[in-house]
Amino acid sequence: MSVFQSGYGRVLLVLLLSVLSAGAYAQGIAKGADVSWLNQQAANNPPQVFRDASNKTTDFIKLFKDVGGNAIRLRVWVNPSGGWNDGRDTLDKAKRAAAQGMRIMIDFHYSDSWADPGKQTKPAAWAGHSVAQLNTDVYSHTQGILKYLKDNGVTVTWVQVGNEINSGMLWNEGKTPNFATLGQFINSGYNATKAVYPNAKVVVHLANGYDNANFRWFFDNLRSAGGKWDVIGMSHYPPVGSWQDYNSRLDTNMRDMIARYGSDVVVAEVGMDWQQAATTRAMLSNLLSRSDAINKTHSKQVLGVFYWEPNAYPGWQGYTMGAVNNNGQLTEALQAF
Repeated sequence: MSVFQSGYGRVLLVLLLSVLSAGAYAQGIAKGADVSWLNQQAANNPPQVFRDASNKTTDFIKLFKDVGGNAIRLRVWVNPSGGWNDGRDTLDKAKRAAAQGMRIMIDFHYSDSWADPGKQTKPAAWAGHSVAQLNTDVYSHTQGILKYLKDNGVTVTWVQVGNEINSGMLWNEGKTPNFATLGQFINSGYNATKAVYPNAKVVVHLANGYDNANFRWFFDNLRSAGGKWDVIGMSHYPPVGSWQDYNSRLDTNMRDMIARYGSDVVVAEVGMDWQQAATTRAMLSNLLSRSDAINKTHSKQVLGVFYWEPNAYPGWQGYTMGAVNNNGQLTEALQAF
């Protein structure tokens, strides 16, 4: 009789598996930021620079680390005009993040520009491709970018297959409610990720993290279609005046996604008005407390909270939910980290 056939052996096996499972979360919750605009800001005229509390110019990722940040998210576009968010641009930012000890999430949009619930435009080079060819496109693009990062010494912890895909991706073929095709596209990205980074967790990401009914509809259908994922990602942009209610609804949805699908969850994007920094800090502190409470009582976890472009100067590209002032100094918002 082998040791694992005995009662003692079975106890040892259970303990070993428990230790290995706990190790997956040993680094703690990710306190992250999407900083994909950084290089574009540096190329601005005049360049947008960042300063510490002593008004000394410094790297934003270093500033973010100093307030408790430990993870970075970077979006990837296929053939973007200007080159921002292509493979080379992404590698530069990823290496800077890795040098600061950050864990890294890569966010594939599968578009030449922004992808969100209102638009999921196929890359121009993929226009007219069949579903079979689009599956190959997704696999090749995902694998190619990730291999490029890995070959250059970058470790990726999470890979997001699609960005805010409530209404699908790669329209019209992958537009909801065509979950059969959408599931194929997601699985192509999933399989490509595992081919390069077997231990990376694949995220499927939707907007409006407070909307439990929409999340159930989407993931019930995706599961029925055979879609694969490891983590359910959520965007969260609560109104300043009712953030408590929206945080509560997000909490309910996170708990339900963990229970219903046995999935880890991540708040892949969060943001609020830069001029309401104290309120934003309170909102983030509350969100992190709620996440910690979930993690103490569930085997699946809230893996992290990622602030979206806290490095954005007020009004940069029309965005007003950053976490720096016009001098490039952090507001108090990220002190929640």
